[in-house]
Amino acid sequence: MSLARLAQPGILEPIPAQGRYLTCQLRMGAQPQSVLRALAQEADGRATVAGLGESLVRELGVELPGLRTFRGIDGARTKLPATPTDLLLWLRGTDRGELLIRSRHLEALLAPAFDVTDITDAFCHDNGRDLTGYEDGTENPKGDAALAAALLPESAGALAGSSFVAVQRWRHHMSRFEAMPRQQQDHAIGRERDSNEEIDDAPESAHVKRTAQESFEPEAFVLRRSMPWAEGNEGGLVFTAFGHSLDAFEAQLRRMSGAEDGITDALYTFTEPETGAYFWCPPVHNGQLDLRALGL
Repeated sequence: MSLARLAQPGILEPIPAQGRYLTCQLRMGAQPQSVLRALAQEADGRATVAGLGESLVRELGVELPGLRTFRGIDGARTKLPATPTDLLLWLRGTDRGELLIRSRHLEALLAPAFDVTDITDAFCHDNGRDLTGYEDGTENPKGDAALAAALLPESAGALAGSSFVAVQRWRHHMSRFEAMPRQQQDHAIGRERDSNEEIDDAPESAHVKRTAQESFEPEAFVLRRSMPWAEGNEGGLVFTAFGHSLDAFEAQLRRMSGAEDGITDALYTFTEPETGAYFWCPPVHNGQLDLRALGL
């Protein structure tokens, strides 16, 4: 069986027209096993992608190799909030109202053991562009390279086809960005906004140069499935990076934050993360979450 058939399909498919991110915390003293079994029957991995935090996995008496709690980056010269939580649900669809109804159903299903602590509504903007107008995920690996980057391999046994995901909600300071001349905006990203062409002589702080995945040793490829969010006149990006490990994401973040060489990513001139958490996204079996690696 191919890795793609083992993976939650929403990880590999393009971002949807509408999305909703629910983060949930296990209630003190609650027993999550029966609720998680019920969730596994509801979450097909396509309309609802699910991820479990290290704290929840440990509560089940299991240790998953490679799963850890995000605690920031040692030596970072930027703010990197760590907001670990137990459960992530990424609802995907085309109708915002349907996502609301589905999220209320899932909240009721989880209620015996979990509290929903945060909800972020997101959407696809201008054929996959960030709210700044720049294309997001240009350097995403494709085909077999995407599978290799995002999913644990066949050799992982019961974990094959599963994935680790790093999630950060970034808030854009839109007025600050709008006040920047176009060339400064382009140089902050490292691409021309209209053409999406990489700028060869962009400064070393340009985001494209900070995160060039092939420039790391070892190479740091992730599969990005980020979505813009907006509330009132504020907005930003729910950065979402899937990987067969969390190492590639941390390598990129270490360089972005200036911990590697003292140069911080120019993104920080107009945006900053508000959250940061890691999760393990189980494989699927017969159209449902496969939680056998957790003894469920």
